[in-house]
Amino acid sequence: MKILKIQALRGPNIWSVRRKKLIQMRLDLEEMEERPTNKIDGFRERLEALIPSLIEHRCSEGVRGGFFMRVDEGTWMGHVIEHIALEIQTLAGMDTGFGRTRVTKEPGVYNVVFSYLEENVGLFAAESSVRIAQALIDGVDYDLEADIQRMKEIRERVRLGPSTGSIVEEAVARDIPWIRLGTNSLVQLGYGVNQMRFQATITCNTSNIAVDIACDKEDTKRMLENSSVPVARGSICVDEEDLMDTIDKIGFPIVIKPLGGNHGKGASINVKTTEEAKAGLEHAQKYGRRVIVEKFITGHDFRILVINHKMVAAAQRVPAHVVGDGEHTIRELIEIENQDPRRGYGHENVLTEIDIDRDSLDLLDKLGYTEDSVPNKGEIVYLKSTANLSTGGTSVDVTDMVHPENIFLAERISRIIGLDICGIDIMAENLTQPLQENGGVILEVNAAPGFRMHLAPSEGLPRNVAAPVIDMLYPPGKPSRIPIIAVTGTNGKTTTTRLIAHMVKNKGYRVGFTTSDGIYIQNHLLEKGDTTGPYSAEYILKDPTVEFAVLETARGGILRAGLGFSRCDIAVVTNIQEDHLGLSDIHTLEDLARVKSVVVRSVKNDGWAILNADDEYCRKIAKELDCNIAYFSLDENQPHIKSLSKAGNIVAVYENGYVTIKKGDWKIRIEKVTQIPLTVGGKAKFMIANALAATLAGYLSGFHSEDLSLSLQTFIPSAAQTPGRLNIFNFKNFQVMIDFAHNPQGYLAIEDFLSNIDSPHKIGIIAGVGDRRDEDIKECGKIAGRMFDHIIIRQEKHLRGRTEDEIIGLILEGIQESNKDITYEIIPKEIEAIKHAINNAKEGTFITALSDVVTNAIEIVQTYLDKENESIIAN
Repeated sequence: MKILKIQALRGPNIWSVRRKKLIQMRLDLEEMEERPTNKIDGFRERLEALIPSLIEHRCSEGVRGGFFMRVDEGTWMGHVIEHIALEIQTLAGMDTGFGRTRVTKEPGVYNVVFSYLEENVGLFAAESSVRIAQALIDGVDYDLEADIQRMKEIRERVRLGPSTGSIVEEAVARDIPWIRLGTNSLVQLGYGVNQMRFQATITCNTSNIAVDIACDKEDTKRMLENSSVPVARGSICVDEEDLMDTIDKIGFPIVIKPLGGNHGKGASINVKTTEEAKAGLEHAQKYGRRVIVEKFITGHDFRILVINHKMVAAAQRVPAHVVGDGEHTIRELIEIENQDPRRGYGHENVLTEIDIDRDSLDLLDKLGYTEDSVPNKGEIVYLKSTANLSTGGTSVDVTDMVHPENIFLAERISRIIGLDICGIDIMAENLTQPLQENGGVILEVNAAPGFRMHLAPSEGLPRNVAAPVIDMLYPPGKPSRIPIIAVTGTNGKTTTTRLIAHMVKNKGYRVGFTTSDGIYIQNHLLEKGDTTGPYSAEYILKDPTVEFAVLETARGGILRAGLGFSRCDIAVVTNIQEDHLGLSDIHTLEDLARVKSVVVRSVKNDGWAILNADDEYCRKIAKELDCNIAYFSLDENQPHIKSLSKAGNIVAVYENGYVTIKKGDWKIRIEKVTQIPLTVGGKAKFMIANALAATLAGYLSGFHSEDLSLSLQTFIPSAAQTPGRLNIFNFKNFQVMIDFAHNPQGYLAIEDFLSNIDSPHKIGIIAGVGDRRDEDIKECGKIAGRMFDHIIIRQEKHLRGRTEDEIIGLILEGIQESNKDITYEIIPKEIEAIKHAINNAKEGTFITALSDVVTNAIEIVQTYLDKENESIIAN
């Protein structure tokens, strides 16, 4: 077996609009295509022995053990690999259960699709599942545990931490979109101008000054002490002389810890002798020269969490420990404790596995113990000097036991330091009494406090502490999204996108839009190139200045990674015509329609899908949609449009020379087509269709008819506004038009337009694209033979696996089919072809360059036009 390709889908996709996180693996079974599972001796037995938990997979049988039933009956290895990939993720602590395996038109080649929680783990699972299947086929041993451990390690390296993850989960529950910014814990909630950012539990509203204060324990202690908050006595030390002076003032026992430390690193507690104090100073200074030395306060370790200056949770923290039974060593007791199903690797479970480090050995040494000592029955042996959950500690929820005076104190502390999310560490006998009464003190104030102890305490009620964070960032009435209009289809996408963006801008919004030419914000080109995929969409949605997004969404990006947004308000399908067929398992117009439908199936329930009523595949897509649907048509009397209008639906039509919105029997005439520059005086029918789609999108966005009219009048087709879309350059004696038409439907649209152009000599400059089907390349040649009087064939780019001669040969076959008498010449380089056509143009000639790289063509023609204008001025 051979993996041909693995890709991660991150948004709505052809397999599922709802399940956005999928791995798609293209797998060639090779000789295994002839060997289903029931023809491999002992395969079922080996599979069940290696992964017995597969018994839970119901598969299409719908019963426990259903998958093994399919294996017994005989199923292909792609299907087996799908189930293995899902189950090994579950065994690694990432339970996910969606999968599909589908055969392609290539013999023995399958698309194996399965869901993932962490992308890098999913990619690893894809490769691992193939290795596992091969080992089972060959009857050789396989170290499954090593792969599972590897997946756990990958997950811990790339996953969001418990605190960050809880905030994201709460946002998702409230339908707030999110984007991970980079590979760390920096996360964006919301889109565009409505975004908020946070990292761990520091938000974009967190005061930088407050964080600096909290990170400086000396400043924190001074500010609290000056505000009558009880704190532990002590001072900052940098050497042994400072240490001895401090001990003289406060006496033993003491606590020594790095001034800028966290997670208990470098800390020594309950230090009772000078020797221990010096050793503790040395240990702490491994993490920083300045060390805080404080009086050791007896009692329990508590953490109070304050969000938006309101206490939301409190927990008692207990350091990692074991309880002796009089039989087992400390090492054995740790192993027994780590078998608790609540403990896991890193942050995978409620509790973390306990390990032995220097801190543990020091604590044991103070007790006169080693790892091999056997503590007495019932004896508690602490293994860490701090109660951090990340080092194996446990927590007990005490939120409902906190005295009102302590709540008042905690909320006041959050304001004194200035933190919007604040973790306050307290040492006291209890929190049921005011600290002033029981002698408790504030140990630290933490910026970015961990939520894990509150989300999943070892004992007591779990607290959803992420909810008040979202309440703070998105109070009632504050939006998290911005309007999104997505445009897809075969032809007309870019022009329709640009026209809609023009309408949005004219309404006063700061618009961001993506096209096949580049990424724009307010008509400022920020990134050049074909930017119609998910990364470009995300680029717009991440920009904090964008108020409205208009996103051209092409086939390639959908197939490669899915959509770059979870849902949109309006989606437009301009048409579905033959283009890119034969690529990426898209062989028919039905296949292509399935890809394009991903965009409209992502429309929110009360949003709108705008479909071309003149296109049969658009009409078919409508049957599977749950949102509102509006149609546009070049023919007011088109049967589908007539029935829709009669039923009171909203449609846009070209009628009596107008772009018109109809709702039932009512008509709103937006603008006369001859007044819309984009349509070239009504000669370009395909541009009228684009104007209808864009006008409908604007109308359904709530724009007034007079605003739509003004936008249609002021959208001037030009090399700047619509590069490569009917760009006409008027020379003194001839005209040159540049257009991006590159498929049969685009050529037909140009043919229709040229039929309205009065010219005695029409020259066409054309080329083929290597990754199109033979019949598509020939059809373009056939149409060219009909609409031009002379053809220049050039072919320097986009060979894509073919030879130049092969593509030119197909074009010539098509030309000969429609016009055997037409003259043609072959000039391979586009620049030379355009120069040749211009230099030899006769009076009245209309040159049409159907260019796939419009910027080059535009620059050449503009240079010639500028020279002519300079000559006219000079004379």
